[in-house]
Amino acid sequence: MSATTAPVQGATTAPVQGADSVLTLGETMVALRGSGPLKLGGSMDVSIAGAESNVAIGLARLGHPTRWAGAVGDDEAGELVLRTLRAEGVDVSGATRDPGAPTGLILFEPRLPEVTRVHYYRAGSAGSRLTASAVERAFTAPGAPRVLHLTGITPALGPSALAACRRAIELAREHGTTVCLDVNFRSRLWSDEESAAVMRSWIPYVDVLIASDDELPLCVPDMTAAGKPSALAEALRAQGVREVVVKLGADGATAYTADGELHAPARPVRAVDAVGAGDAFVAGYLSALLDGADVAGRLDRAVTTGAFAVASHGDWEGAPTRAELGLLGAGPGTVMR
Repeated sequence: MSATTAPVQGATTAPVQGADSVLTLGETMVALRGSGPLKLGGSMDVSIAGAESNVAIGLARLGHPTRWAGAVGDDEAGELVLRTLRAEGVDVSGATRDPGAPTGLILFEPRLPEVTRVHYYRAGSAGSRLTASAVERAFTAPGAPRVLHLTGITPALGPSALAACRRAIELAREHGTTVCLDVNFRSRLWSDEESAAVMRSWIPYVDVLIASDDELPLCVPDMTAAGKPSALAEALRAQGVREVVVKLGADGATAYTADGELHAPARPVRAVDAVGAGDAFVAGYLSALLDGADVAGRLDRAVTTGAFAVASHGDWEGAPTRAELGLLGAGPGTVMR
Protein backbone atom coordinates (compact mmCIF):
# COMPACT_ATOMS: atom_id res chain seq x y z
CA MET A 1 0.00 0.00 0.00
CA SER A 2 1.50 3.34 -1.01
CA ALA A 3 2.19 6.14 1.45
CA THR A 4 -0.57 8.33 0.10
CA THR A 5 -3.19 5.63 0.56
CA ALA A 6 -2.45 4.55 4.13
CA PRO A 7 -5.86 4.49 5.82
CA VAL A 8 -6.33 6.16 9.17
CA GLN A 9 -6.12 3.67 11.99
CA GLY A 10 -7.90 3.90 15.30
CA ALA A 11 -10.78 6.08 14.13
CA THR A 12 -13.05 6.52 17.11
CA THR A 13 -16.12 7.38 15.06
CA ALA A 14 -18.07 4.32 13.91
CA PRO A 15 -18.20 3.93 10.13
CA VAL A 16 -21.26 5.53 8.62
CA GLN A 17 -24.01 3.09 7.69
CA GLY A 18 -27.33 3.51 5.93
CA ALA A 19 -28.67 5.08 2.77
CA ASP A 20 -28.82 8.64 4.11
CA SER A 21 -25.10 9.21 4.54
CA VAL A 22 -23.10 11.98 2.89
CA LEU A 23 -19.54 11.55 1.63
CA THR A 24 -17.32 14.53 0.98
CA LEU A 25 -13.66 14.79 0.15
CA GLY A 26 -11.09 17.53 -0.05
CA GLU A 27 -8.27 19.22 1.81
CA THR A 28 -8.64 20.32 5.40
CA MET A 29 -5.85 22.51 6.74
CA VAL A 30 -4.67 23.78 10.07
CA ALA A 31 -6.03 27.32 10.40
CA LEU A 32 -4.27 30.12 12.26
CA ARG A 33 -6.26 33.28 12.93
CA GLY A 34 -4.55 36.47 13.99
CA SER A 35 -6.12 39.54 15.53
CA GLY A 36 -4.46 42.01 13.15
CA PRO A 37 -1.63 42.42 10.60
CA LEU A 38 0.63 39.37 10.53
CA LYS A 39 3.76 41.50 10.20
CA LEU A 40 3.11 42.91 13.67
CA GLY A 41 3.13 39.46 15.28
CA GLY A 42 0.99 38.64 18.26
CA SER A 43 -0.99 35.57 19.21
CA MET A 44 -3.02 33.37 16.89
CA ASP A 45 -5.95 31.02 17.44
CA VAL A 46 -5.48 27.47 16.15
CA SER A 47 -8.27 25.53 14.49
CA ILE A 48 -8.94 23.71 11.21
CA ALA A 49 -10.52 24.85 7.95
CA GLY A 50 -11.63 23.27 4.70
CA ALA A 51 -14.74 23.82 2.62
CA GLU A 52 -15.71 20.16 2.45
CA SER A 53 -15.08 19.43 6.13
CA ASN A 54 -17.01 22.58 7.04
CA VAL A 55 -20.00 21.06 5.24
CA ALA A 56 -19.40 17.70 6.92
CA ILE A 57 -19.39 19.29 10.38
CA GLY A 58 -22.49 21.30 9.58
CA LEU A 59 -24.35 18.16 8.50
CA ALA A 60 -23.14 16.15 11.48
CA ARG A 61 -24.39 18.81 13.90
CA LEU A 62 -27.77 18.57 12.22
CA GLY A 63 -27.82 14.83 12.87
CA HIS A 64 -26.81 13.37 9.50
CA PRO A 65 -24.29 10.51 9.12
CA THR A 66 -21.33 12.10 7.35
CA ARG A 67 -17.89 10.90 6.31
CA TRP A 68 -14.89 12.85 5.14
CA ALA A 69 -12.32 11.30 2.81
CA GLY A 70 -9.24 13.47 2.59
CA ALA A 71 -5.52 13.14 3.12
CA VAL A 72 -3.46 14.68 5.90
CA GLY A 73 0.23 14.54 6.67
CA ASP A 74 1.58 12.06 9.16
CA ASP A 75 2.17 14.96 11.52
CA GLU A 76 0.66 16.70 14.52
CA ALA A 77 -1.23 19.10 12.28
CA GLY A 78 -2.89 16.12 10.62
CA GLU A 79 -3.78 14.70 14.01
CA LEU A 80 -5.49 17.98 14.89
CA VAL A 81 -7.59 17.75 11.72
CA LEU A 82 -8.63 14.16 12.38
CA ARG A 83 -9.22 14.70 16.09
CA THR A 84 -11.43 17.74 15.47
CA LEU A 85 -13.54 15.98 12.85
CA ARG A 86 -13.97 12.94 15.09
CA ALA A 87 -15.02 15.18 17.96
CA GLU A 88 -17.67 16.72 15.70
CA GLY A 89 -19.10 13.31 14.85
CA VAL A 90 -17.67 13.07 11.33
CA ASP A 91 -16.52 9.61 10.23
CA VAL A 92 -12.86 9.78 9.19
CA SER A 93 -12.30 6.07 8.59
CA GLY A 94 -11.93 6.83 4.88
CA ALA A 95 -9.22 9.44 5.42
CA THR A 96 -5.54 8.72 4.72
CA ARG A 97 -2.21 9.78 6.18
CA ASP A 98 0.65 10.69 3.88
CA PRO A 99 4.10 10.47 5.52
CA GLY A 100 5.67 12.08 2.46
CA ALA A 101 3.83 15.41 2.56
CA PRO A 102 2.72 17.88 5.24
CA THR A 103 -0.77 18.90 6.26
CA GLY A 104 -1.70 22.20 4.61
CA LEU A 105 -1.79 25.52 6.45
CA ILE A 106 -4.04 28.57 6.08
CA LEU A 107 -3.54 31.95 7.77
CA PHE A 108 -6.37 34.43 8.29
CA GLU A 109 -5.31 38.06 8.63
CA PRO A 110 -8.07 40.53 9.59
CA ARG A 111 -7.17 43.93 8.16
CA LEU A 112 -10.45 45.86 8.42
CA PRO A 113 -13.71 45.06 10.20
CA GLU A 114 -15.09 43.48 7.01
CA VAL A 115 -11.86 42.66 5.15
CA THR A 116 -9.79 39.54 5.84
CA ARG A 117 -6.73 38.46 3.88
CA VAL A 118 -6.15 34.72 3.49
CA HIS A 119 -2.70 33.18 2.98
CA TYR A 120 -2.40 29.56 1.78
CA TYR A 121 0.52 27.18 2.36
CA ARG A 122 -0.79 24.12 0.57
CA ALA A 123 1.47 23.51 -2.45
CA GLY A 124 2.67 19.90 -2.31
CA SER A 125 0.50 19.18 0.71
CA ALA A 126 -0.93 15.79 1.61
CA GLY A 127 -4.37 17.00 0.58
CA SER A 128 -3.15 17.79 -2.92
CA ARG A 129 -1.90 14.19 -3.25
CA LEU A 130 -5.23 12.51 -2.49
CA THR A 131 -5.49 9.45 -4.75
CA ALA A 132 -8.30 7.90 -6.75
CA SER A 133 -7.68 4.53 -5.10
CA ALA A 134 -8.17 6.06 -1.66
CA VAL A 135 -11.46 7.56 -2.81
CA GLU A 136 -12.59 4.19 -4.15
CA ARG A 137 -12.10 2.59 -0.74
CA ALA A 138 -13.85 5.46 1.05
CA PHE A 139 -16.79 5.40 -1.36
CA THR A 140 -17.58 1.71 -1.27
CA ALA A 141 -16.88 0.82 2.37
CA PRO A 142 -19.07 0.45 4.35
CA GLY A 143 -21.48 1.30 1.54
CA ALA A 144 -22.24 3.85 -1.15
CA PRO A 145 -23.47 7.18 0.26
CA ARG A 146 -26.78 8.77 -0.64
CA VAL A 147 -25.05 12.08 -1.45
CA LEU A 148 -21.55 12.89 -2.69
CA HIS A 149 -20.54 16.49 -2.07
CA LEU A 150 -17.67 18.04 -4.03
CA THR A 151 -16.33 21.54 -4.49
CA GLY A 152 -14.33 23.24 -7.19
CA ILE A 153 -11.45 23.69 -4.74
CA THR A 154 -10.12 20.14 -4.56
CA PRO A 155 -9.56 19.60 -8.32
CA ALA A 156 -7.54 22.83 -8.38
CA LEU A 157 -4.96 21.41 -5.97
CA GLY A 158 -3.19 19.22 -8.51
CA PRO A 159 -3.49 16.28 -10.94
CA SER A 160 -3.85 13.63 -8.25
CA ALA A 161 -6.64 15.45 -6.43
CA LEU A 162 -8.37 16.13 -9.75
CA ALA A 163 -8.24 12.42 -10.64
CA ALA A 164 -9.61 11.53 -7.20
CA CYS A 165 -12.60 13.83 -7.70
CA ARG A 166 -13.22 12.48 -11.17
CA ARG A 167 -13.23 8.92 -9.84
CA ALA A 168 -15.67 9.93 -7.10
CA ILE A 169 -18.24 11.28 -9.54
CA GLU A 170 -17.86 8.19 -11.73
CA LEU A 171 -18.56 5.99 -8.70
CA ALA A 172 -21.54 8.15 -7.83
CA ARG A 173 -22.98 7.54 -11.29
CA GLU A 174 -22.41 3.78 -10.94
CA HIS A 175 -24.11 3.63 -7.53
CA GLY A 176 -26.99 6.04 -8.14
CA THR A 177 -25.60 8.52 -5.63
CA THR A 178 -26.81 12.14 -5.79
CA VAL A 179 -23.94 14.51 -6.67
CA CYS A 180 -23.85 17.99 -5.17
CA LEU A 181 -21.24 20.40 -6.55
CA ASP A 182 -20.41 23.75 -4.97
CA VAL A 183 -18.34 25.61 -7.58
CA ASN A 184 -16.40 27.55 -4.92
CA PHE A 185 -13.98 29.15 -7.39
CA ARG A 186 -10.58 30.14 -5.95
CA SER A 187 -8.58 32.47 -8.19
CA ARG A 188 -5.38 31.83 -6.21
CA LEU A 189 -5.53 28.15 -7.13
CA TRP A 190 -6.39 28.24 -10.84
CA SER A 191 -7.62 30.43 -13.66
CA ASP A 192 -11.16 30.96 -14.92
CA GLU A 193 -10.32 28.91 -17.99
CA GLU A 194 -8.89 26.00 -16.01
CA SER A 195 -11.85 25.94 -13.68
CA ALA A 196 -14.37 26.19 -16.51
CA ALA A 197 -12.82 23.25 -18.34
CA VAL A 198 -13.23 21.00 -15.29
CA MET A 199 -16.60 22.28 -14.11
CA ARG A 200 -18.15 21.91 -17.57
CA SER A 201 -16.84 18.35 -17.90
CA TRP A 202 -18.46 17.48 -14.56
CA ILE A 203 -21.89 18.98 -15.27
CA PRO A 204 -23.33 15.77 -16.84
CA TYR A 205 -22.73 14.04 -13.50
CA VAL A 206 -24.17 16.77 -11.26
CA ASP A 207 -27.64 16.64 -9.71
CA VAL A 208 -27.47 19.70 -7.44
CA LEU A 209 -25.29 22.65 -8.45
CA ILE A 210 -24.61 25.42 -5.94
CA ALA A 211 -22.79 28.58 -7.02
CA SER A 212 -22.67 32.33 -6.63
CA ASP A 213 -24.08 34.27 -9.55
CA ASP A 214 -20.61 35.15 -10.84
CA GLU A 215 -19.54 31.47 -10.77
CA LEU A 216 -22.40 30.18 -12.93
CA PRO A 217 -20.75 31.12 -16.27
CA LEU A 218 -17.85 28.78 -15.42
CA CYS A 219 -20.26 25.87 -15.75
CA VAL A 220 -22.02 26.74 -19.01
CA PRO A 221 -20.29 26.63 -22.42
CA ASP A 222 -20.89 29.49 -24.85
CA MET A 223 -22.52 31.72 -22.25
CA THR A 224 -20.98 35.03 -21.21
CA ALA A 225 -20.63 36.39 -17.70
CA ALA A 226 -23.34 38.89 -18.61
CA GLY A 227 -25.91 36.11 -18.95
CA LYS A 228 -28.80 36.30 -16.51
CA PRO A 229 -28.70 33.70 -13.72
CA SER A 230 -32.08 32.38 -14.82
CA ALA A 231 -30.82 31.76 -18.38
CA LEU A 232 -27.64 30.14 -17.12
CA ALA A 233 -29.63 27.97 -14.71
CA GLU A 234 -31.96 26.79 -17.46
CA ALA A 235 -28.99 25.98 -19.67
CA LEU A 236 -27.58 23.84 -16.87
CA ARG A 237 -30.90 22.14 -16.25
CA ALA A 238 -31.08 21.33 -19.96
CA GLN A 239 -27.81 19.41 -19.47
CA GLY A 240 -29.33 17.30 -16.71
CA VAL A 241 -28.70 19.29 -13.53
CA ARG A 242 -31.81 18.77 -11.41
CA GLU A 243 -31.42 21.78 -9.12
CA VAL A 244 -29.41 24.96 -9.58
CA VAL A 245 -29.05 27.00 -6.40
CA VAL A 246 -27.58 30.49 -6.66
CA LYS A 247 -26.09 32.06 -3.54
CA LEU A 248 -26.60 35.82 -3.42
CA GLY A 249 -24.97 36.74 -0.11
CA ALA A 250 -26.91 39.39 1.76
CA ASP A 251 -29.68 39.08 -0.87
CA GLY A 252 -30.38 35.46 0.03
CA ALA A 253 -30.55 32.68 -2.56
CA THR A 254 -32.58 31.51 -5.54
CA ALA A 255 -33.28 27.92 -6.59
CA TYR A 256 -34.15 26.85 -10.12
CA THR A 257 -35.87 23.47 -10.36
CA ALA A 258 -38.54 21.67 -12.37
CA ASP A 259 -41.09 23.59 -10.30
CA GLY A 260 -39.71 26.92 -11.46
CA GLU A 261 -37.77 29.71 -9.75
CA LEU A 262 -37.96 30.31 -6.01
CA HIS A 263 -36.17 33.03 -4.02
CA ALA A 264 -35.47 33.13 -0.28
CA PRO A 265 -34.22 36.32 1.40
CA ALA A 266 -31.28 36.18 3.76
CA ARG A 267 -31.97 35.92 7.46
CA PRO A 268 -31.13 39.25 9.17
CA VAL A 269 -28.26 38.90 11.66
CA ARG A 270 -25.43 41.05 12.96
CA ALA A 271 -22.50 40.08 10.74
CA VAL A 272 -19.35 39.03 12.58
CA ASP A 273 -17.39 36.86 10.12
CA ALA A 274 -18.51 35.90 6.61
CA VAL A 275 -15.90 33.14 6.23
CA GLY A 276 -17.58 29.75 5.98
CA ALA A 277 -21.06 31.13 5.27
CA GLY A 278 -21.27 29.44 1.87
CA ASP A 279 -20.32 26.07 3.34
CA ALA A 280 -22.90 26.47 6.09
CA PHE A 281 -25.49 27.29 3.42
CA VAL A 282 -24.65 24.07 1.58
CA ALA A 283 -24.91 22.02 4.79
CA GLY A 284 -28.35 23.45 5.47
CA TYR A 285 -29.56 22.81 1.93
CA LEU A 286 -28.33 19.21 1.90
CA SER A 287 -29.73 18.61 5.38
CA ALA A 288 -33.22 19.60 4.27
CA LEU A 289 -32.80 17.60 1.06
CA LEU A 290 -31.98 14.50 3.11
CA ASP A 291 -35.00 15.20 5.30
CA GLY A 292 -37.27 15.22 2.24
CA ALA A 293 -38.17 18.93 2.50
CA ASP A 294 -39.48 20.79 -0.53
CA VAL A 295 -37.45 23.49 -2.27
CA ALA A 296 -38.81 26.23 0.00
CA GLY A 297 -37.82 24.22 3.05
CA ARG A 298 -34.34 23.58 1.67
CA LEU A 299 -33.74 27.25 0.98
CA ASP A 300 -35.10 28.25 4.38
CA ARG A 301 -32.74 25.92 6.23
CA ALA A 302 -29.84 26.95 3.99
CA VAL A 303 -30.22 30.68 4.63
CA THR A 304 -30.69 29.91 8.33
CA THR A 305 -27.47 27.90 8.68
CA GLY A 306 -25.69 30.50 6.56
CA ALA A 307 -26.84 33.21 8.94
CA PHE A 308 -25.46 31.28 11.91
CA ALA A 309 -22.07 31.22 10.20
CA VAL A 310 -22.12 34.96 9.45
CA ALA A 311 -23.02 35.69 13.07
CA SER A 312 -20.11 33.61 14.44
CA HIS A 313 -16.33 33.67 14.25
CA GLY A 314 -14.56 30.83 12.47
CA ASP A 315 -15.15 28.58 9.48
CA TRP A 316 -17.45 26.05 11.15
CA GLU A 317 -17.57 26.82 14.86
CA GLY A 318 -20.95 28.56 14.70
CA ALA A 319 -22.75 25.75 12.83
CA PRO A 320 -26.07 25.09 14.60
CA THR A 321 -27.48 21.86 15.92
CA ARG A 322 -30.98 20.91 14.86
CA ALA A 323 -32.34 22.11 18.20
CA GLU A 324 -30.76 25.55 17.66
CA LEU A 325 -32.25 26.27 14.23
CA GLY A 326 -35.09 28.28 15.76
CA LEU A 327 -32.82 30.62 17.73
CA LEU A 328 -32.73 33.19 14.94
CA GLY A 329 -36.40 33.85 15.61
CA ALA A 330 -35.67 35.08 19.12
CA GLY A 331 -35.85 38.82 19.60
CA PRO A 332 -32.81 41.02 20.33
CA GLY A 333 -31.63 40.72 23.92
CA THR A 334 -33.40 37.39 24.49
CA VAL A 335 -31.97 35.42 27.41
CA MET A 336 -32.90 31.73 27.41
CA ARG A 337 -33.05 30.44 30.98
